[in-house]
Formats: sequence, C-alpha cells, structure tokens
Amino acid sequence: MGEGPEPAGSTAPLLVACALGIERFALRGGDRGGAAGEVRVLRTGMGPRHAERAVARALAGPRLRDAAVIASGFCAGLAPGMHPGDLVVADETRGPGGTTACEGTELLVKELARALPGRTVHTGPLTGSDHVVRGPERAALRATGAIAVDMESAATLLTALAAGPRPVAAVRVVVDAPEHELVRIGTVRGGISAFRVLRAVLPAFFEWHRSLLLPRR
Repeated sequence: MGEGPEPAGSTAPLLVACALGIERFALRGGDRGGAAGEVRVLRTGMGPRHAERAVARALAGPRLRDAAVIASGFCAGLAPGMHPGDLVVADETRGPGGTTACEGTELLVKELARALPGRTVHTGPLTGSDHVVRGPERAALRATGAIAVDMESAATLLTALAAGPRPVAAVRVVVDAPEHELVRIGTVRGGISAFRVLRAVLPAFFEWHRSLLLPRR
C-alpha cells in the first residue's frame, strides 16, 4: 500500500519498548480498550546497544516515525523500602549518552495510581547500566540520586529523540530491590508480582499518550 496523506485528525502512534519476551507478553496482554490510535509493543533485546538498534530501526519506518515512546519493563530498585511490584515513573533517565527529561510524569503517576490502587509509585531519576547491578554497586548508584536502574530506558529515550522530537517517558516495575534481591526473574515470587503489575499499566500509558499527542507530519 502506498503512503497517502494522513486523514484529518490522525495522531502519532504509541511505541512501547521493552527488552524481554516476558515483558512484551505482559504488555501485549494488557487492556487496549483505551488506545488513541496505533500502539506497538517492541521487544528490543537486552542491553543499551540492542535498545538503540531496535528503536532506531522502528522509528525509521513511515508508520512510527512520529511515535510517542515509552520505555517499560522491569527494573532494579535502589531505594531502601522498595518492594517487587512497586512502580517507578522516571522524571529523567541517565546514561553515558546524557540525561533525558521525561514528559507527563505527574499524569503517569496519577493514572498508574488509578489503574493499580494500593501499589506504591516512586518518582525520580532512572539510571542506565550495561549489566545487572548487584550488591555494593546498588548503593553507589543510589548515592547519585537515582531511585532505580535498568539497562535499556536511557538508550531508548536518547535514540527516540535523536530520530526526531516526540514525547518520551519511562515507566518500570520493580522486580529486584535492596531487601529483595533476586537471582532470576522467572523463578521467584517477586517476578510473578512484577509481571501482574506490568500487565496492568497500559491504561495509564494510553491516558499519557492521549494528553501529549503529536500530529503526524
């Protein structure tokens, strides 16, 4: 099919990027009834390099070139008192390539509280790593002011903005925390709790998307 002019009132799609198959399975299984336009859940693979390549490739295509982007999936909490299943809404992501400010953080916090009553939502900097963080390294990252760490969010948002202006955000579910350090996501109770939370976040993403829509060029 050829690429004709966009119909009046059409809106930019929403791209939700995650690293793991289990994350994609949870996100694709969520309630899509509130979507305002096209939604694509992209599995990038683990690590910043995979995230950069997959997101750049997705946004290079005509269908997603103006997509709003949310980095999502699991993360490791850094703050004492965090528990598996807590939510992290980044106000910024940090990585070797720089710091990216996130849009609509307050709205996401409000909508996640509505979608998941009783779940704790933490807000603050989300830092990037190229490996799984364990032990003393957790405290060192916490000392920088970060509240959580993952391997893809910073790279995802930097790559998204390098491809053109768009709303970006990062929402993660804690699967591993200082007092609840896990070995493997799929073999522990914390992973099951985090999976159930991740499956319920889409309505909040749709409200964010609706409020920050970009007209397609």
